[in-house]
Amino acid sequence: MPSRRALLAALALPAPALAQPRPLKIIVPFAPGGSGDITARLVGRHIEATTGQPVVVDNRPGANGVIGTMAVKAAAPDGLTLLLATSSTHSANPSLVRDLPYDPERDFTGIGFFASNGAYLMVRPDSPWRDVPALVAEAKARPGQMFFGHFNASSRLPGEMLNLMAGTQIQGVPYRAIAAAFSDLIAGRLDLIFVDTTAGDAYLAQGQTRALALTAPRRWARWPDLAVMAETWPDYHLTGFLGLAVPAGTPRPVAERLNALANEAGQTEPARSRMREFGLNPQVLDLEQIAALLHTERAKWARFVKLAGIEPE
Repeated sequence: MPSRRALLAALALPAPALAQPRPLKIIVPFAPGGSGDITARLVGRHIEATTGQPVVVDNRPGANGVIGTMAVKAAAPDGLTLLLATSSTHSANPSLVRDLPYDPERDFTGIGFFASNGAYLMVRPDSPWRDVPALVAEAKARPGQMFFGHFNASSRLPGEMLNLMAGTQIQGVPYRAIAAAFSDLIAGRLDLIFVDTTAGDAYLAQGQTRALALTAPRRWARWPDLAVMAETWPDYHLTGFLGLAVPAGTPRPVAERLNALANEAGQTEPARSRMREFGLNPQVLDLEQIAALLHTERAKWARFVKLAGIEPE
């Protein structure tokens, strides 16, 4: 991995794209308030402070992230338009979306990678269920009468995996935005929701929801009393990532400079502490290492989608 000295040297490289008067834009293919939005703004603030280049975060939700992703695919490969890439856009969509109009590996170059602790299984604070076995017992007693909300592939697959592992029939309800799903959970129209640790943390901190479990393979030191799904079903562990990508064809020096900036953001305060607080693990990786990880993540999610028996739509 590059040393800090190497990263700082990379930041000093000439970067005509970043010197343009136009602002650098990070397109988030989901609504504000989610993990992608939070991460994009943290990284954007670092880039702006480091380079003086204005950074704009542009939320373009819809079609499970496809609308925003396609906007970046169509953008000029000049380093001025970045995609907030996620497990949904780059790992799950190739298996869940029929005739997906982009190929994550062919059409984009990854320039940042922040691994995640997975998702919380969340319920209302006044929910009668204190643990996952109690929730499962209720779901089995009321087949087809309980509901979980999902707003992207990363929040849908954990619910389908729960049905598969537990033998339940909890119905999935699609939402366009995370805020709407949370509103219905809090109002009692949903029974549970899976949401990644970054976006879910604020709701936990404010006491608006309660977490029953985490989808990570092992317990998180921050919440040592919070169970993981694998304690009940050893094969149930589903983690993901947030990252940054640019359109394929972006000149190598520009991609390398953006890669250095993304790496630096993940290792610099306050972004580093905020990311770790939210359950993200910022990694210092070069372009080839990111490409290899994205390929591995895509294969992993394809296996889980097949295991859950989800057909492309």
